[in-house]
Amino acid sequence: MTTRLGVTLPSFRDNPDAAMNIATTADRAGLDGVFVYDHLFRTSANGTRRPALEAMALLGAVAAETTRISVGTLVARATLRPPAVLATGFDTLARIAPGRVIAALGSGDHESRDEMERFGLPFGSVAERVEALGETVAACSGRGYPVWVGGTSRAVRSLAGSSADGWNRWGGSPARFVADASLVRAAAAAAGRDPDTLVMSWGGLVVIGADDDAAAAKAARLVVSGDTIVGGPERVAEAIGVYAEAGAAWVVLGPVDAGDLENAVLLGEAVAPLLR
Repeated sequence: MTTRLGVTLPSFRDNPDAAMNIATTADRAGLDGVFVYDHLFRTSANGTRRPALEAMALLGAVAAETTRISVGTLVARATLRPPAVLATGFDTLARIAPGRVIAALGSGDHESRDEMERFGLPFGSVAERVEALGETVAACSGRGYPVWVGGTSRAVRSLAGSSADGWNRWGGSPARFVADASLVRAAAAAAGRDPDTLVMSWGGLVVIGADDDAAAAKAARLVVSGDTIVGGPERVAEAIGVYAEAGAAWVVLGPVDAGDLENAVLLGEAVAPLLR
């Protein structure tokens, strides 16, 4: 199975050119997809919280400036917009970039809670957020682009298996990915769907350099968590390959130093060919 490789984009409001430059570089370098977060603030590599670009507007600009690469959210939050509004947004993207849109949806995480509370917006209970996610999945389905659901709670996994075209897990070991993916597939089977039609995907952080030493030196300068993939192209490809063998049809990497163009070049020109 060929595993498709995507990269997340920096989305800081004070430097919108960074996202566009990474997207167009990824398009030329041979990556399969670029994905945007849906947050009001983003944390930079030095730990500073900075206002973020609006996800759907950013994705529209990216769709217009790229030619072949898939463009998607990872993930659009169902609690920030009414279902019809989000569906119309993806419909608009599909007119700009036909056949290239991935509508990945989620119910929000702990970072989302902090943002909502900061602006006096209701975050909602788990049940309320899952209900909103289900309504948004229904609104976006059958409109000509795949709908993924991201998340690891039991209710979200069940929704992904029963109603969506794919599922995403952010972070976690290959063993954890396998365990959760099997539960998503079981939910699909219980709903009378063919589990093999679901797209399973995994995402995680990466620090990549021209070789292992360069990557290690870069990681030493950055704020890097313990589960971040660190290495040159061969080591990164090896780490991705474990998730591919576990059933991930897509792997989406988030470079810790998100604005460095070299990341997109190395991932597209050196890592992606090793996965095919």
